[in-house]
Amino acid sequence: TLLCKCPLNILVINMVTYLLHLFAVSGAMETGIVGGKEVKKHSRPYLVSVQQHGSHKCGGILIRKDFVLTAAHFVLGAHNIQKREKSQQRIKVIKNIWHPKYKKYTDEGDWRNLSVDIMLLKLKSNAKLDKFVKALALPSKNNKPPVNVKCTIAGWGMRNPGGKTSDVLYETSVLLLPPCECERKWQQYFDPGYMMCTATTMSNAFCQGDSGGPLVCSAKPQGLAIYTYPDKCNEPDYPQVSLNITPFLDWIASVINKKM
Repeated sequence: TLLCKCPLNILVINMVTYLLHLFAVSGAMETGIVGGKEVKKHSRPYLVSVQQHGSHKCGGILIRKDFVLTAAHFVLGAHNIQKREKSQQRIKVIKNIWHPKYKKYTDEGDWRNLSVDIMLLKLKSNAKLDKFVKALALPSKNNKPPVNVKCTIAGWGMRNPGGKTSDVLYETSVLLLPPCECERKWQQYFDPGYMMCTATTMSNAFCQGDSGGPLVCSAKPQGLAIYTYPDKCNEPDYPQVSLNITPFLDWIASVINKKM
């Protein structure tokens, strides 16, 4: 299931933004959490919920007080996204910046757009960083996550395939697998230079509702959830795929340090 194909309005909670303009994103996957548990309130203050017409579509990470890393639009600082909480802030997004190769590959109908399915959102005003809203530091350039370690992924997406998205934040643990496990199943659609592979079980998986949400290993965001098995996100025979953040650190730095 590839995420966020429809035009998306950018909305943020904890600074919820109103959309600047409509844009289409293909390649990211609408993911949520199958199994797992509700997280402690506001314990993931860097998580962003992407909304369309007031309903959750994708996830993201606040990486600086004026930038979000994601696959689409978002909401910050919320635990329950259907409930107005004092912790929530609203901010306008003034610019969305795709990786330059993403648009090229997408326009050409090239599946390699999955390997560069990453976007930055520039906020019109800075997020107020507090105990409810915090920026999450990115991994270092020499970072190489070890395989066979437990990582976590959190989101407001579907609790089961075909179900409704969750109002409150859930999280589950997933096992990071060797790239060959995904290459064997996904073949040419898995690029080991840019992607990460995680085990899927019937009771632990991400599902429709949170593409762009962070895969966190050893307290660092290592990847962004991008795709899983179509129509059955907890299919155990097909590992799930996240985009590795590390290969994009130079691009991220060049964008966020540029005067806009």
